[in-house]
Amino acid sequence: MKAIITVLGEDRVGIIAKVSSLLADEGINILDISQTIMQDVFTMIMLVDISGSTSKISDISEKLDACGKELGVSITIKHEDLFKSMHRI
Repeated sequence: MKAIITVLGEDRVGIIAKVSSLLADEGINILDISQTIMQDVFTMIMLVDISGSTSKISDISEKLDACGKELGVSITIKHEDLFKSMHRI
């Protein structure tokens, strides 16, 4: 099962490290990642495989939210099907 993770906020050292460490601890594999800095705003989108995790997506979301608060960024996770449905024209 795949999911999309987005990270947005003020750029600072350690964002990718913290998020990827949390995902590794949860048994989540990063399949693809794109990140950039847009006028001091850190933006990252990750495609991840959550099938190796024993946690529910809601629990993963709570952990990512807490991580985001610690880092001062917004982190969201959405199941790939939901993400595609939300962005379909």
